[in-house]
Amino acid sequence: MADLTDTADYVVVGAGSAGSAIVRRLVDAGHSVHVIEAGGVDSSPHIHSPQGWPALLMSENDWAVMTTPQEHLGGRVVYWPRGKTLGGSSSLNGMIYMRGDRSDYDGWAAAGADGWSWSDVLPYFLRSEDHADGADEYHGSGGPLHVERIPEDKRNPVAAAFVEAAVQAGLERTDDFNRERLDGAGFNHTTTKDGQRHSAWQAYVAPIADSALLTVTAGALVHRVIVEDGRAVGVEYTVDGAIARASARSEVIVSAGAIGSPAILLRSGIGPREHLQEVGVDVVADVPGVGENLHDHLLVSVLYESTEPVPAGQWNLLESQFYARSSAWDGPAPDLQPLFIHLPYPTDGGAAPEQGYTIVAGTVRPYSRGTIRLASADATVAPLVDPNIFADERDLEAMVDAIELSRTVGAQDALAPFRKAEFAPGADVTTRDELRDYARRMVGTYHHQVGTCRMGQDAGAVVDPDLRVRGIQGLRVADASVMPFVPSANTNAPSIMIGEKAADLLLGVPAPKHEAAVLA
Repeated sequence: MADLTDTADYVVVGAGSAGSAIVRRLVDAGHSVHVIEAGGVDSSPHIHSPQGWPALLMSENDWAVMTTPQEHLGGRVVYWPRGKTLGGSSSLNGMIYMRGDRSDYDGWAAAGADGWSWSDVLPYFLRSEDHADGADEYHGSGGPLHVERIPEDKRNPVAAAFVEAAVQAGLERTDDFNRERLDGAGFNHTTTKDGQRHSAWQAYVAPIADSALLTVTAGALVHRVIVEDGRAVGVEYTVDGAIARASARSEVIVSAGAIGSPAILLRSGIGPREHLQEVGVDVVADVPGVGENLHDHLLVSVLYESTEPVPAGQWNLLESQFYARSSAWDGPAPDLQPLFIHLPYPTDGGAAPEQGYTIVAGTVRPYSRGTIRLASADATVAPLVDPNIFADERDLEAMVDAIELSRTVGAQDALAPFRKAEFAPGADVTTRDELRDYARRMVGTYHHQVGTCRMGQDAGAVVDPDLRVRGIQGLRVADASVMPFVPSANTNAPSIMIGEKAADLLLGVPAPKHEAAVLA
C-alpha cells in the first residue's frame, strides 16, 4: 500500500452532479483538488448524444443497482440505473432541468436544515445556470451549466400532441416549470448544448481539465475514508488492481450519491453501531442515521401501441410532461409528475409494443422510507438497497391516481392520430384494485434516490447544515444523500445546487443573495 504521499488540499470522492460543481469552485479559488471516480472516462458517444441514454442502461457506464426483493411488490427486485462515469448520473439521465417548488426547500429549513430555504438556495441555482434565454428573476446566465428550451422544429409531434391532450383533459399550459409554480403541462428545459448532453462534468470540470491544481483518478473504487484521531485525513481506494491512498490537507468531501455515500461512510466505520459490528467493521463514529431515510420518486408505465412508427427523437426523448395533484393531496405543490416518452418504455423491463409511446405515471411526494446497508465490509460487494416501495399505502393510492390521470390524458383527441390501442394496463383493467395490482407489478424508479445521509440537527441527522459529518472533523457529504426529503422535481439541478453551496461552505465565503429569492 502506498503512503499518504498523494496529497491535495481537498479530496472529492465522486465526479457526479454535486462533486463536479465542488471541484470547479475549489480549483477556481486556487486550491488543489484530487477527484476520485469509480467509473471511467465519459467517452461513450451514447453519453454525449441527447438520444443516447437508453443505450447506457445496463452498460459499463451504469452501476445497474438491483434492490432487495420488495415486500410490498410481491418480492420483485427493481432495477435502478445510476451513472458510473465522469459526470455520474448527469451523464446517464434524461437531461431534464427542474428545480422543484419553493416549499420543498422551505420544508428543508423547517426540518432543521438552516440556510437551505428557497431564499437561500435560489441564488445557487442561478449561479450555476447559463440559460439560453438569458437572465431574469428565475434564470441565470454565465454559469457553467447550459440550459435551453427544446426548439419547436426539433419537438417530436407525439410529444406535442401529449401536451395538447393534457390541456384537453383540463390541465393548464406552461412553458417553464422553473418559475412561480409547477402545475401544468408543457415542454421541458434541458441540460444540452450545441446538440449534445451538457453533463455536470462537461459543464464544470472539462473546461479546466488541464489545470495544474486538478488531479483526476477515474476507474478507482473508494474503500473507505481514513480517520485519524477523529479527523478525516484521506481515502483508501483501488485503481488498476492496486490499493492506494490519497490524503487531504484540508477536508475530504464524499459526493458518491445516495447509494455510494452512505456505503462509503459505513465501510469507514461511520454509521449505526450494531450494523457495523454485524458486518465486521470497526466503529469509528456511532451515527445511527447513515443509510436511513432512503426514498425515491416512482414511475409506472402506461404503454400505447401506435398506428405507425413514432418519428425518431431529435432531442432528449423526454420532451414533455405535466404536474398535477392526487385526490388526497392538499400540499402547496403538486405530488404527481407524469412524463411522456416517445418510445415504448416498460418500467418493469417486460413486454412492450413493437411501435408506440409511453405516458409514465409519476409520483413525487413519497412517504415510504427504506435503507442502505452493507452486505459485506468488502467494497467490491454491492450494498443492500431496500427502498421499501409502497410500504406506506398513500404512495400506492397516489400512483393509482397518477395512472388514472395518465390514461385520461392518453385517451384525448389530440393523441387520436397516433393511438392504436392502450397496450398496458389494457382496456380490461378498469378497477382501482386492478390498477393497484398493476402498479405493484410495473413500478420502477424515476432515478431520483435521496436522503441516506440526511441533513439536520436532530439525533438522526448524518450531516449538519454545513454538511459536516457528525462526530468526524474534516469530512463532509455533499450530494442528493443529504436531502432531508426529495424535491418535487428531477434531482440533477438540486444536486448541482448542493455542490455549489457546499463549495461556499468549504471556502467560508458568504452565501450569494438575490432579490428574486424574496420575490419568488
